[in-house]
Amino acid sequence: MISVDTVIVLSGGMDSAVLLAKTIAQNKTVTAISFDYGSKHNARELPMAAAFCRTRQIEHKTVRLPFINDLFNSSLLQTGEAIPDGHYEAETMKSTVVPFRNGILMSIAVGLAESIGAKEVLLGSHAGDHFIYPDCRPEFNAAFAEAAYLGTDKKVQVRFPFADLDKRDIGDLGRRLEVDFTQTWTCYKGDDIHCGTCGACQERKYALRQEEGLDPTSYEY
Repeated sequence: MISVDTVIVLSGGMDSAVLLAKTIAQNKTVTAISFDYGSKHNARELPMAAAFCRTRQIEHKTVRLPFINDLFNSSLLQTGEAIPDGHYEAETMKSTVVPFRNGILMSIAVGLAESIGAKEVLLGSHAGDHFIYPDCRPEFNAAFAEAAYLGTDKKVQVRFPFADLDKRDIGDLGRRLEVDFTQTWTCYKGDDIHCGTCGACQERKYALRQEEGLDPTSYEY
């Protein structure tokens, strides 16, 4: 059995894709884990995550969590209201919060890491993550990492390598690592192409320097 150094939570979005590419470049042995929790864009994200791993010969696991869509309230979920347009600073964007989502996903990733002997779990959370999401805030990440370390008898560390980067920094790093951003998904609406108007799409445009002509993404608007 091949030993695994690292478990990466891979959404299929650009941040986690760049994190995976960076970790592979560090010659670490990686297993990626994705989650189908009933979001409007899971059907677009998850095939991207699977293909990203397949081309890099990385083991990839997808975990279905239907209870999130069934029980939780969020416009990000299939059972929720329409995704609002506008920047993350807009009050309406708070509707996209999925209650304690990251805590749940990270807990499963930590359990997997302990089970397969991996010493770390990596997430692509970054300095530009918006404070409307309480389970993305630095104080939450630090507290969760400490709890996970103690809860695994100090076997697994949860790390956030992009904690000091914003999304544009991540886009620039991905370009240096030759990440094909057309093989990542960001739009919360989950239609055939990126809408270009939701908060997530507007962040992607900024990250990939659309105003400089460097963003390869096709947008509806």
